[in-house]
Amino acid sequence: MIDVKRRVFLKGSAAAGAVVAAAGAGLIAPQAVLAEWNEAAFRSKTVADAIKAQTGTDATEESADIKIKAPEIAENGAVVPVSVSSSIAGVTAISILAASNPSPMVASFALGESTVADVSTRIKMGKTGDVIALVQAGDKVYTAKKEVKVTIGGCGG
Repeated sequence: MIDVKRRVFLKGSAAAGAVVAAAGAGLIAPQAVLAEWNEAAFRSKTVADAIKAQTGTDATEESADIKIKAPEIAENGAVVPVSVSSSIAGVTAISILAASNPSPMVASFALGESTVADVSTRIKMGKTGDVIALVQAGDKVYTAKKEVKVTIGGCGG
């Protein structure tokens, strides 16, 4: 039993050492494994600018097929749990925006084919405002929103 644990430990140590050596030699670049992000969308100061930067269009359509699960009253704006799901066919991306934040784009998820359109995260909200879900499917952009009241601000408030 002890020999098995020692072997697992040694294999793990050897693998970690190989990765560190490869990174040190420049064979593995950290940029190659980091997620790609849309800087313009995340730096936008208005909801309209963020939507246009994220989707390439400002034409959106309200949809009842998008469900936002978030508290009606968030006692602490620094940690607001938000889930977005959609029954729209062919969803390729889901983004979450907090309309009252200085930079409204909070999160964006790219979804692969046959992926269930359901994401969850915790966001920071500076004050009471709408949480907006942006769902891309095909060449259309759908939205839904839900107001969340914040009692203690999370963005420096």
